[in-house]
Amino acid sequence: MTDSLILQLYWARSEKAIEESQNRYGPFCYRVADGILRDPLDAEESVNDTWLSAWNAIPPARPLNLKGFFGALTRRISIRRLREKTAEKRGGGEALAAIDELAECIPARWNTEQAVETKEVLRALNAFLAALPETERDLFVARYWYGLPVAELADKWGLRKNTVLTKLRRTRLRLLKQLEKEELL
Repeated sequence: MTDSLILQLYWARSEKAIEESQNRYGPFCYRVADGILRDPLDAEESVNDTWLSAWNAIPPARPLNLKGFFGALTRRISIRRLREKTAEKRGGGEALAAIDELAECIPARWNTEQAVETKEVLRALNAFLAALPETERDLFVARYWYGLPVAELADKWGLRKNTVLTKLRRTRLRLLKQLEKEELL
């Protein structure tokens, strides 16, 4: 089923919208959640919460990119679940560490007054990622979107852990400079 048909189901308040969303984007959302949570049951709960959040958001929202919309919902829900799960523990795990690393460059929360700036930051981030060499872009996305641990990235790309850490740090610094140059920070 196409995205436009799935959106029509949401707008018609048909429960089939959730079923079709799960069929089309369930595995993708699960990968996002599992990359952050590293727990199959928690990841599954986050994906289920994604469909509830989508049901509550559509309408009035009419996302242009359904996959991105579901991925962002899943990511936000999974991060919230991870924060709750690790609230008593200091350090909080790999995904929270990745989020904290990226917070140096991009604020974690934007208020409504910054809606226009948010769009500009996203545009700048997409342009920055598009200009990166493939390996650096893939490492950056795997770490900061999927929340994969540095050790797993090192294994996957055949690099030493310190090399991955250095590449990620240099990429974050370049992103920070780019955002400052464009006066977005």
